[in-house]
Amino acid sequence: MTAAADRWVLHLDMDAFFASVEQLTRPTLADRPVLVGGAGPRGVVAGASYQARVFGARSAMPMGQARRRCPHATVLPPRFPLYKALSDEVMAVLGEFSPVLEPVSVDEAFVEPPDLVGADPEQVREWGTRLRGAVRERTGLPASVGAGSGKQVAKIASELAKPDGLRVIAHAEQAAVLDPLPVRSLWGIGPVSGEALRKIGVETIGQLAAMDPREVAGVLGAAVGSELHRLARGVDDRPVAPRGAAKQISAETTFDADLTAMTAVHTAVESICVAVHRRLVADGRTARTVTVKARTGDFTTHTRSETTPFGTRDLATLVAVARRLAEGAVGEGGVRLLGVSVSGFGDEPPLALFDAVPSGSGWTTAPGTGTPPGTGATVGTGATVGTGATVETGDVPGPLRPGRPDREPDPDRPWRAGDDVAHPEHGHGWVQGAGHGRVTVRFETALTGPGRTRTLDAADPDLTRADPLGSWRA
Repeated sequence: MTAAADRWVLHLDMDAFFASVEQLTRPTLADRPVLVGGAGPRGVVAGASYQARVFGARSAMPMGQARRRCPHATVLPPRFPLYKALSDEVMAVLGEFSPVLEPVSVDEAFVEPPDLVGADPEQVREWGTRLRGAVRERTGLPASVGAGSGKQVAKIASELAKPDGLRVIAHAEQAAVLDPLPVRSLWGIGPVSGEALRKIGVETIGQLAAMDPREVAGVLGAAVGSELHRLARGVDDRPVAPRGAAKQISAETTFDADLTAMTAVHTAVESICVAVHRRLVADGRTARTVTVKARTGDFTTHTRSETTPFGTRDLATLVAVARRLAEGAVGEGGVRLLGVSVSGFGDEPPLALFDAVPSGSGWTTAPGTGTPPGTGATVGTGATVGTGATVETGDVPGPLRPGRPDREPDPDRPWRAGDDVAHPEHGHGWVQGAGHGRVTVRFETALTGPGRTRTLDAADPDLTRADPLGSWRA
């Protein structure tokens, strides 16, 4: 197994990021199992704390299955604005430590510090220790860091370091560490390719590295097989470099019950467009192509796209196009999932005071109001994290605030578990439960430590909805 003699790449991975943020900002949960995701019958786990993982719960698992495995876990809706704020802080720390930074997702990134070229393992270990300390000091969160001769080895090292640890794989010990590991530890080997290798008796990285390249190509294909064989032998010269801008922005929702009426589909599409529009505006770009995806109860998926003559970031325009496309994408039977994405980005600003909207005679300019009628009633949506990757959150309850596409609370039961609230006497807190005209709130933040629980009248005018960022920094 060969290795680059002077190169050091480090991979930082925030441990159980979503769940760790919840445990940090809701200190009562610090040592308890936590599941983040949709609580409805079709909810999916977006994040699981290590205390929940020991019972078999994990990310991307149906929430119902995770709750059966860990029935005593606290289930919370995702708070993406808070996760994004903490992610920004982590990336800022990484940028201060290394000018060469490649974010991979909201909670992980590679760095290749120029000052570590030719360094010995102990120097790399000291550098990684300082990095982890800086992340902890800035955010309060744990992070695992791995270091090695390339991106593949660094990522494997960070996995070996979890939770909240540091692992430096020295060039001289690379083969000894990697060879015994399961072949699925390699980036790019999933269930299908892993099973294909298992059928020919290859179950470890070392066994893959020892194969004849022609045999690997025969099992995995010429292009993929050649690359994976190189990685198994420790040959990884892929550069650490900033990623390009996302090629699409998307959001999608899986519904607790299939939508059977087109009016319900229109309402859902409008809500999803709000989530997409918010990211489009934050991105500072316009989009020309709108795509709608619809999945029926029998898991048949249909997509429809339309490219407009003008780039836009007007919400009313996006909703109008997406609604029309949804009518063509929705097939027979109920709708299980809806998604909206925009692409064909441009940096030019929309037409001054006007934007492109569809009309009976084609696309014309009309006043860009920015808000279509009836944007108040929404449903829980997924949110795009990183470059083009959509995280499905299922049922995401929470407060209705400008710019956030949360579902409007039930008027008969306005408080939902996980809501951020504020009280002039008790401070910032979160709802633990509500019903029968009462609401139970745990008043605490990352700065206060574990707080007291109080039960209040659900109609108490002093109890108001609060920004999730208030649970992290006042």
